[in-house]
Amino acid sequence: MARTRLARPATVLAAALVGVSLVPGVASAHVRYVTSTEQVGEGLAFLTAALADPVNVAALAGGGLAAAAAVVSYRRVRVFDRDVAAFRTVMAEYRDLLPWLLRLGFGLPLVGAGFAGYFLNPVVDPLIGGGVDRLAQILIGFMIVFGFGTRVAAGVGLLAYLIALPVAPLLVYSLEWIPGFLALVLVGSGRPSADHVFERVASTPGTFYSEVDPVRRVVEWGTDRLDPLERYVPTVVRVGMGVGFMFLGLFEKLLAPEMARGVVEQYGPSTATPIPPDLWVLGAGFGEIAIGAAIAVGFFTRASAMAALFVFTLTLFGIPDDPVLAHIGLFSLASALLITGSGPYALDNRLSDPRRAPDDSGAEGAARSARAADD
Repeated sequence: MARTRLARPATVLAAALVGVSLVPGVASAHVRYVTSTEQVGEGLAFLTAALADPVNVAALAGGGLAAAAAVVSYRRVRVFDRDVAAFRTVMAEYRDLLPWLLRLGFGLPLVGAGFAGYFLNPVVDPLIGGGVDRLAQILIGFMIVFGFGTRVAAGVGLLAYLIALPVAPLLVYSLEWIPGFLALVLVGSGRPSADHVFERVASTPGTFYSEVDPVRRVVEWGTDRLDPLERYVPTVVRVGMGVGFMFLGLFEKLLAPEMARGVVEQYGPSTATPIPPDLWVLGAGFGEIAIGAAIAVGFFTRASAMAALFVFTLTLFGIPDDPVLAHIGLFSLASALLITGSGPYALDNRLSDPRRAPDDSGAEGAARSARAADD
């Protein structure tokens, strides 16, 4: 009898420990996109009851200890030093493609939002109506995608988001627009882009366009002032994405348990595994908060960004009704951190290991050294 009573808790605990790293992905979508916004529930009551269950506490503690053990092992074991250094070198070589990555990541969702008829977030209706919101989003989105006046378009998009936020509070569940637009303002269009083409033609002596270009001086004025700030792009992306992730984990999972539980019950992970719905919700909430906090402070930034990408990918497979376009921006931000690393004002800068630094040999290394000298 005692063995029977212990069998189920032991099975649940074992399965939870194995699946704790997968929990955020299956229940971590913007749950408001796939369930009713009225089913919120009492967050504090849910947390009190769920955390009173020793099985839930043991599973969460086990996941935390496993993550801590992985960090300690990584710091002590040097088997993968060359692999890590090589990976960082490859990522650094993609730095010139960062503007293009961000342009696609935020321009395409804008175009999609315009054609789908919502304002930035699938649960936010157009604010002005008459097709104005739709046309504005499509126009700004295409400007960003093609790299035509990228900084201006991104600045307008950021301003529109901030103005609309008090009117449509649900936009707070799409905080990724803030670091996305701001990063585009700082990095500009890059190449390939329409801005790059026009700039090259305008700077070529003897061309007709160089004589009549109406915006060249304005662009040069803005470029001279914004280019020195580009080094803070990783910091902007880190903090913005991390805060957004923590917000979703807290307010869409832990403090809105009925919504999150409804997603779990609708898509069936608790029936396919011995992990109960409450533990899925707890794991998703605390998992997102942990990943978001690590990204925000720059703690193992690239590894945390990979964990975020893993979560997003599981979401696409686990919740097929979730609108893919609404998550492209988050994919873009996480991918950007793989390229840039943590940037300034990050905990990683205090924990960096020279043996795992990118290889500075060759042309790419020389270019990085020159950029560092300029800074």
